[in-house]
Parts: sequence; structure tokens; C-alpha cells
Amino acid sequence: MRPASLLLRTSLTLGVSALAIALVSIAALDRFVTTPLAEQSADDEAALLVLSAQTWVELPPQARPYFELELFESHGLVISPEVRALTELGSDVPWMDLLGAQLEARLGQRVPLLQGDDLVWAEVPMGGFLLQIGFSPDRRDTEPLSVALVIFGAGAAIVLAASLLIVQRITRPLDAVASSARRFRGGAKLEPLPETGPSELVTLARSFNTMVQEISELISNRTTLLAGISHDLRTPLARMRLALELLPENTDPKLVERLERNLQEMDALLSVSLQFARGLSGEDVNDVALRPFIEKLLCDQESGRVGLDWCAPSDLRLRVDEGALGRVLTNLLSNAAQYAGGHVELRVKQMSSGVQIDVLDRGPGIPEADRARIFQPFYRLERSRNQRTGGSGLGLAIVKQLCEAQGWEICVEERDGGGAVFRLFLPDAA
Repeated sequence: MRPASLLLRTSLTLGVSALAIALVSIAALDRFVTTPLAEQSADDEAALLVLSAQTWVELPPQARPYFELELFESHGLVISPEVRALTELGSDVPWMDLLGAQLEARLGQRVPLLQGDDLVWAEVPMGGFLLQIGFSPDRRDTEPLSVALVIFGAGAAIVLAASLLIVQRITRPLDAVASSARRFRGGAKLEPLPETGPSELVTLARSFNTMVQEISELISNRTTLLAGISHDLRTPLARMRLALELLPENTDPKLVERLERNLQEMDALLSVSLQFARGLSGEDVNDVALRPFIEKLLCDQESGRVGLDWCAPSDLRLRVDEGALGRVLTNLLSNAAQYAGGHVELRVKQMSSGVQIDVLDRGPGIPEADRARIFQPFYRLERSRNQRTGGSGLGLAIVKQLCEAQGWEICVEERDGGGAVFRLFLPDAA
């Protein structure tokens, strides 16, 4: 399974590359450096042993003890003309195998290597004598395995440190872009990203800053445009209401009622359109006592058919945008009352990391295929344009925009026994 983050992927790639480089380096080092050095060291040791035996044989017997002493002091070699029964050295030490091969090449016969008294002994036949020449087993000049491990460990540490440094320098700006993208909700002011570092990252930061500025300006212009349209349209609406009031008394009452209803629907549509346009505008965040706030909100509901199921401490408080929360709950309750045709319930639960508010109804429910699209502007399950059946199509879009702007979560699920559950989650409850 591939790692999800860029840091892990890059580190894994560099780690595998470093391993391959280390293996190739070890093979090359063994082939061209450590093996030749080991062969040369074994050859030099074999030459010293043969020369020492040859010199000992050629010296007069009275001079041999002095030579043995000098040989021990200068080269750490011990010569014994007395052949002792010693254990033959095993063949698990590559350098000893090289030494045996070099001695055999110089003397023309196999030279056994023995061990005893913490020394390695070579039985060297010379001039009718069989000399046992002892030397320390630590005289091996090269250790290919140790060298390989040192190279591998040092190389891995260097590559790991370098990869972490490189990847962090790359991912830190990308993390900043991702974090800013998550925080940016269109209308909120966002600190521009620093345009520093390599040219590619500078280009990325500059493009992101430009995009943020253009989107913010677009939303601001949209809000201004719809506010102007709303103001301009409400003026002729007021004139039409005035004209309606001035109609003669003998005018058909049904006609007057129909005109009044149309004017009210037009005014409501203008209000909800302006509310949608200003959905991203932030308001002050305050410490709100949640239960009194919700109880007051439910009292203001026109239907009066909303039950409250409180599953949280009575003194629960939250730092929230009071206006945004009120607008979200009002729209959810109005939507549920419109489609449920019966009792609507509001349930409040305190969770480990926030507060969950559910709006439950016993209406026809929402098909799974439409649960994501109902939060889109002007999308309605009821296809007709009749305000009394399908609504304006903006109520849930406003809910979605406000939740995104405030960092809240909103979703819709199927209710057990029929109906729908709109679930609002407010993180960081206080």
C-alpha cells in the first residue's frame, strides 16, 4: 500500500535509492578495495612468516634466542621449534584462508593453521625443521564486513537526514497552501502566503494568493450586486403595495388577495436571495448559553410544532457566531416543517469534541442520490416553481455556506422509522 503523504512517499523513494546506492558501493568497495587490500595483507604476512622461519634456520643455535626476542618485540611473532598438538583453525575467517593460500603458494605445500594459547600458529616446514610460528588473531588488516556496515550505516544516516531536510522544505509550503485552502471560505479574510523559496513554490504561492483575492472580490461584488437589486426591486414592490391599498372598494377580493400573496412571495424571495448572498459575511463570535438560545429560537418559530430533546448539560455554553447559528437552525426547522407535514424534533447532544444538533422529521425522507445536491443553490426535490410546494431552493444552500464559513459540519441521513435527520456538528464546545 502506497503512503498517502508526500513526505512518506519521497522519504521511501530516497530510502530505496540510498539502499541501492549503498549495495552498489559495498560491492564495488569489496571488489576493488577491500579484497585487494586483504590479499595484499595476507601476502605480506605470509612473506614475513616464511622469511622469519628461513632466517631462524640459517642462524647459529646460540643466536636464535636473540632473534626470537627481537622478532617478538618487532612483529609480535613467536617461533617454537617444538611441535605441539594444537587444534586446527576453522575456515570461517576469510583472511586466514587467504593467508593459508599465500603460504601454500610460497612453500609449495599446504601449511596448516592452528590455534592455541590465544594465538594462531602456522606450521612452516623450513630446512628440515617444522616450526610453529604464532601470531595474534587480531593481525587481520582489513574487515570487509565491518567496512561495509560502516559505509551502509553512515550512508543511510546521511541520506535520511538529507531526505528529511529536502522533503520538509518542499512539503512545508505545500502544507501552508493546503491549510490556507481549508480555512478559506470565500468571504473570510485570509493572510496571503509568503512568496519565498524556490521559483516553483513562489509561483504556486503567488497563484494561490491571486486566486484568493479574485474569489473574494467576486463574492463581494456578488453581495453588492444582489443587495442593490434587492433594494431597487423593493421600491417598486412598495409602490405596488401602495397601489393595491388604493384600489377601489368594489375590487374583487380574491384578486386583491392573490396580488397580496404574490407580493409577499416576491418580497420573501428577495429576502432569501440577499440572505444567500451575504451568507459568508462573518459576524461577531460570542460566548452563547446554548439552551436559552435554542428555546428562544423555538418560541419564535411560527409553526410551534417543534419538540426539544436536550441531551446535554443545562449550562452548556459555546463560542459561536450567534447570528449564523440562528439562521442555520431556522432554515433547517423551516425546511423540516415544510416537508414533514407533522411533528419536528430538535435534539441536542454533547459529544467528546463538540456539540451535535439534530433536526428530525417524519416526512418522506430524502433519496440518497439527492442528499449532497440538496445543499446546492436553487436545487429542489420538488420540481415545480410553486413557492408553497417547492420553496425557493436557497434555504439549505444558505445552511451549507454558513457551516463552511464557520467550520461546522452539516449532513443529512435517513431517520429510523422514516423521515430525515439533518445533523449539525459544532466543534470545540466550551
